[in-house]
Parts: sequence; structure tokens; C-alpha cells
Amino acid sequence: MRNGVTIGQAAAFVGVTVKTVRHYHKLRLVEEPERDSSGYRRYASADLLRLVQIRTLAQAGVPLAEIRPMLDGDAARFATALADVERQLTERIDELTARRDTLHRLADGDRTLLPDHAVALLQRMPGLGYTADEVAATRDGWVLAKALVPQGFDAYLTSFEHALQDTQLLALARRAADAVTWEPDDPRIAELATAAAEHYLADPVLLKTVTGLQARTDAAARYTLIAHHGEQQTPAAARLSALFETRLRAAGIRIPRPDPH
Repeated sequence: MRNGVTIGQAAAFVGVTVKTVRHYHKLRLVEEPERDSSGYRRYASADLLRLVQIRTLAQAGVPLAEIRPMLDGDAARFATALADVERQLTERIDELTARRDTLHRLADGDRTLLPDHAVALLQRMPGLGYTADEVAATRDGWVLAKALVPQGFDAYLTSFEHALQDTQLLALARRAADAVTWEPDDPRIAELATAAAEHYLADPVLLKTVTGLQARTDAAARYTLIAHHGEQQTPAAARLSALFETRLRAAGIRIPRPDPH
């Protein structure tokens, strides 16, 4: 032992593998000792200390490429390098924490893609008479809207919450749900479109549920994707939607027209 220990002993003493020690040599983090008269490389106490330092820094998250300059530099450089590694680790911890929070929210699929305010509104809808399919279509439409027009989404939710307190609007919504099964030339469709448009025009806050997102959306295609997502595309439903938008346009409300192409 007076002449040092073998690479296997050195690795065992330090708590790494022989392969790891050889990798440290390859990166020149620690120099290979000279061979003794028997042809073995013998590791002295100074070599073991260096290996311990390298292992400790590596386990703390310091990239191997940065370890040699740290160990070979002065105390000030070492302290600066450690501070930089700490900053990087903190950023990584924040990123991992955010990912963990997302995983926790996966227990409630809605909360993964929508803010709490939106989830609370969705939870209220069944108690107001909305079917499971209508709630699901609303949820999917909101996910799409939040992705396409994120800057207007919070204001839209505020307007939608106001709409949920409007009993007359809820009655109109129920009639609209029934209308999807009507014949497209049923005169009640035009009457319903007119009644709905007049009701929206009479309430500026309610009207924002129609204009709030599209006002921030220049592309008609993007507005159309949001406004008509989840609609039951029966001929009657398509005519009701078209007449409703026509009534609003006639009143001076800007509603983008679908791209004919």
C-alpha cells in the first residue's frame, strides 16, 4: 500500500466504477498515475482526493466539462462557478416543479388545459340544464380558443359567466339545442335567430361572448374555428347560426365571414 492502490481499489474507495475512473482520465479531469515496476498504475492519496472532488461535484450537478477549470482555478473562480451551477440547478428545479404540478393536474383533465375559472364555469353548466355533450363541446371549444387567442380568453370567461346568470339566454339556448332537429326551412329558425340576436344586442356584456375573441383575431379562419367548434352541423343548425350572424352584422357588429376557399 506504500506505493498506492490499484485502479479497482481506488474506484471502490471513492465510490465509483473503474469505468468511471477511466472516463475521468479520458476527459483529463485527473491524470493517470505512472506505472510501477510491476506494470500497474498506482493511485496515491492525492489522486484519491481528486477523484472524490470530481465525484462530489458531478453528483451535485456540475457538468463534467466544467469540473477541471473549477478544480484548477483559484478560490474566487471556484466560488463563482459554484454559484452559476446553483443558479442552473434552481432553474431546473423550477422546471421540474412545474412539470410535477402539471402531472397533478392530470387528475382533472380540464385543469391541465384550462384555468381554474374556466373549470368552475364548466362545472356549473350541468346544473343549469346543459347536457354532457354541450359541456364537452364547450370545454373543447375553450381549449381551442385559449390556444388560438390567449390574450382575450380571460375577458371572454368573464362575459360567459355573466351569460350563465341570464335566464332568458338559457331559455334561448335550450330552443337552439332543439332546433338542430328541425327542418332547415322551418320558420321558427328565423324567429329564433332574430330573438337571439336582439337579446345579445341589448346586453353589451353578453355580446362580448360573440365579439370578445374575434375582435382580437384578424384571420376569419381562426374566428370560424373557435365560433363554430362543436356545433351540430345539421342543416337547421347551420342556417340558425348563419341567420344569427347576419342579424348581428346588419346591426353593425363585426363578424368575420368564413373564407370561401
